[in-house]
Amino acid sequence: MIAIVLAIPLLAFALDHRTFLLRIAALTLEVPELGEPTEEGIEAFWFDDYFTVFRIDHDTYAIGETRYHQANFNYLVLGTSRAVLFDSGPGVRDIVPVVRSLTTLPVTTACSHLHYDHVGQYGAFESAAMVDLPFLRERAANGQLVLEDGEHLGYIEEMPARTLVIDEWWAPGSEIDLGGRRIVVHHTPGHTTESIVLEDPDRGQFFGGDTFYPGELFVFLPNSSLGDYERSTKAILARMDEESTIYGAHRLDPVGLPVLKRPDLLDLEEAFVEVRAGESDGNEEETDFYPLRFEVNDRLSMLMDFAWGRRWE
Repeated sequence: MIAIVLAIPLLAFALDHRTFLLRIAALTLEVPELGEPTEEGIEAFWFDDYFTVFRIDHDTYAIGETRYHQANFNYLVLGTSRAVLFDSGPGVRDIVPVVRSLTTLPVTTACSHLHYDHVGQYGAFESAAMVDLPFLRERAANGQLVLEDGEHLGYIEEMPARTLVIDEWWAPGSEIDLGGRRIVVHHTPGHTTESIVLEDPDRGQFFGGDTFYPGELFVFLPNSSLGDYERSTKAILARMDEESTIYGAHRLDPVGLPVLKRPDLLDLEEAFVEVRAGESDGNEEETDFYPLRFEVNDRLSMLMDFAWGRRWE
């Protein structure tokens, strides 16, 4: 009997060690209290005591949840006929009044991926959009997508998985007309299988979600893949020039917008080559126990699985 009890966690570790380790970490995690308000400078203003608003240009806004411990950033992209809210935070506070203070246009919510801190208020406005991927379509009977624990991860902060009601399916590579402004939908798996990046090609703006942001890039989660991440990085790099800017969903610096430029993604591209080479010659340069850290540059690092558990396919 004792052997059976001991074998259960060992079997779970062998079959899905990423989920097992994440569940263990969640049991010991204490969610931090809200931080103190910070002085963000003249580029931003406090909407209330929780949300900060950064004006990127006359019709593009970053809505920061800068007191939340993950410092989430959500992006409001305005056209002349409709707007898109890309990510909607964890839902700790109601984002609707902030958005309505910035536009009266009909708003479509979209999410960079399905983690709990990005879908908290998905569907809070006139319509909601989802990337059109076969494995999501198959599960979304009558336009309702019941999220699974492994893709939502809300158990980390005791947030139940949601059911998302989908009004629009955005095909990878499609252009969404906002009226006088277009955005391109890029499927960028790596952080998760369903991750996307939005691009405004006329302004050189990319909205990177959790795929590209300054800080620690998570590539050790249940549906993360180094190989997909590398391919997604190459695909976005091919769309960028020296003037392009990526606006990420979290920030590294204590204040300001979370931005990356083309040289950062070039460094990330090279990091994948170095990690793969380190695996083959046994001279890996990662630090820490789990997840393993690989320093990309002074703005970026990757948190990865053990070498034997990584996915390059």
